[in-house]
Amino acid sequence: MPMDLSRHSSSSSDSSRFSAVSSSPSSKGSATVVLSIECLKGSSKADEWTGDMLQTGDIVEELRIGNMIVKSPFKNGKSGVQKVLHSSYKQKETSIRVRVRRVGAEEDEFAELQACLVPGDQLVGRKQYVLRAIDDPNYAVGFVDRTEKDCLNLQASRTSRMVSALEKAPLEDGYVSYPWEHRMHEMLSVPNSSTFYSILLLPKAVDKAGSRYNDLEDTLARAHAWINASQASGVPIVFMNIQTESLLTKISGDTASSTVSAGSLADLSNLANTSIYGFEDYHGVDIGVVRGVRLWFSALAGEIPVEIKINDTDTKLGFTISRTEEGFIYISSVVEADNPSERSGLNNLYKQASQASRLLVVSRISNRKVLPWMVSPAGAIRCFDTVSLSQKLSLHRHARMAIIVHVFLWDRRVNYANVGSIRARAMSTSTSSPPNLERPANQSQVVPLEVDDQEDLEDDYEIEVSDEPDITLERNNAGEFSFRLRDFGLTDNGV
Repeated sequence: MPMDLSRHSSSSSDSSRFSAVSSSPSSKGSATVVLSIECLKGSSKADEWTGDMLQTGDIVEELRIGNMIVKSPFKNGKSGVQKVLHSSYKQKETSIRVRVRRVGAEEDEFAELQACLVPGDQLVGRKQYVLRAIDDPNYAVGFVDRTEKDCLNLQASRTSRMVSALEKAPLEDGYVSYPWEHRMHEMLSVPNSSTFYSILLLPKAVDKAGSRYNDLEDTLARAHAWINASQASGVPIVFMNIQTESLLTKISGDTASSTVSAGSLADLSNLANTSIYGFEDYHGVDIGVVRGVRLWFSALAGEIPVEIKINDTDTKLGFTISRTEEGFIYISSVVEADNPSERSGLNNLYKQASQASRLLVVSRISNRKVLPWMVSPAGAIRCFDTVSLSQKLSLHRHARMAIIVHVFLWDRRVNYANVGSIRARAMSTSTSSPPNLERPANQSQVVPLEVDDQEDLEDDYEIEVSDEPDITLERNNAGEFSFRLRDFGLTDNGV
């Protein structure tokens, strides 16, 4: 039964909503103890202040529990009523109707509440019973003993109490469940993997011993130079964000003596531009905090999967991979023939990228990211080796297993047809046709970058096609994490 709030006179029927009694209200009240309402928890819409619901200070006139009717005055007040409620609850009689009286502007008013009888638990204790409205379980009231004068004073102070409740009303928070696995699979272009990329630049060491490092401004400048150089070389990426990242390490010796100390508040002003600072822990060990710079970037127009399927008669994949100085893997050339690259549509993408003076950057191979991700204190960029990538691609060809390659797109203004279906086909094992990525005839393009020399776009890191199976590896002087690949060629077109 829904909550029924109404006002009645002593001679009105129960179906009447509002009515008045002939008696005039008491102006001062008396010291007589009566059973009164205490609002324990407000309704979801704060309707307890509207006048139609039971309020703190209302005087209880009648209780109806099942077929039992208990009227005022109540024997033993609150404790006597609680015994009645306990007995009814044990008998599973939990439906209760409460009739209360309050002072009106001219005459006394009556209101009723249809509620459910429940143990107080967190509100007033397990041994006490409270009433929860049937149509709004958030709304709960209890019973207290008050003098009639106190009840009238509470009723008269309703407006001020409402303002006080408004000022004290808290905003509650909580936890809600969320279908993460489902959303990560359905809402991402690459299931369970983000298209936000980052590279962490550590501060550059000044000496070989690594006891001193350049300041934070130097690291920021190198991050800025890296992304500018990447974009200028034709890599279709866009800057997203940059932030400092603190890494803890143990320091000693010259590093500890040359490090800015953060042992007190007075030292904080010296940390604004330093790339490493130290402090002592409780055991007296010198702890260093290295401030690296993490640069976030993303593909200019997203990334798209290309499924390269292998036939039994294929002896070549039909494309060559290279690496830029900034560590990006890209398709550097394709072979015009009946091969997996041509059938998958990779050749078509390569031609469009070349016409737009962009590199066809490979972001993932078999759903694994192959982008640069760190710069060491020596200045070397940690990225993927084209030799190992070539071997993996060749193994796919020998095993006749399809390869899923993700590439960066470069023009967000072009409406690539059915990217979602292309992604679905690439994730499936069914036969798929090459993706249709032709530009509309009247569609504008991103302004191409002016490149003076095509060789500037191709770093020394290349997989060259030759008849000589020689492989030559050469390290540069940037550090042990850096390497160069020169003039390495494999028979059967390398991949």
